[in-house]
Amino acid sequence: MPHDHDHPHALLPPDPALRVKALETILVGKGLVDPAALDEIIDIYQNRIGPQNGARVVAMAWSDPGVKARLLSDPVPFLQELGYYGRQGEHVTVVENTAAVHNMIVCTLCSCYPWPLLGIPPGWYKSDAYRARAVRAPRAVLAEFGVRLPEGKAVRVWDSTAEMRYLVLPERPAGTEGWPVEALARLVTRDSMVGTGLAREPGT
Repeated sequence: MPHDHDHPHALLPPDPALRVKALETILVGKGLVDPAALDEIIDIYQNRIGPQNGARVVAMAWSDPGVKARLLSDPVPFLQELGYYGRQGEHVTVVENTAAVHNMIVCTLCSCYPWPLLGIPPGWYKSDAYRARAVRAPRAVLAEFGVRLPEGKAVRVWDSTAEMRYLVLPERPAGTEGWPVEALARLVTRDSMVGTGLAREPGT
């Protein structure tokens, strides 16, 4: 329709990364965004927050049944006590991987993601291919990530939204009994908390 040409997004490139860069250039050029402030925000979520917050939460749940119970029943108050709350982390549900069920997270509409726990969502999480295929063919997508599950294990896909974001509590690797939280946290990967990976095995 003719009026579509009046919208800035009609002039943006189709590739998500290029769209972000184009929008950043436009906003900086209009004086609406300070590049230094933007770099600071990215550094905070990518390097100083990142997945290490979520990894610590998972390790605490592995170590303490009481923490695990709180996370699975009503995680937000506990996460607030740890300081892991705020923008993109207001509403979080924790789902547990077990011997019978493997959980996987996707946002089919955009890229809703628990930033305070996992940092900035990776490019593949925001891609059209992942968002479409994770729902239709989750086992095939998992296999592409190197995760091959037993035939009898169910795969449950959770659709993240602005109203509810998810964190996967991965299965604890065998042979880690008695490990301190810090050591356990090093076994927890970002992908294992999204469900597209598993926790690292000891010694790997």
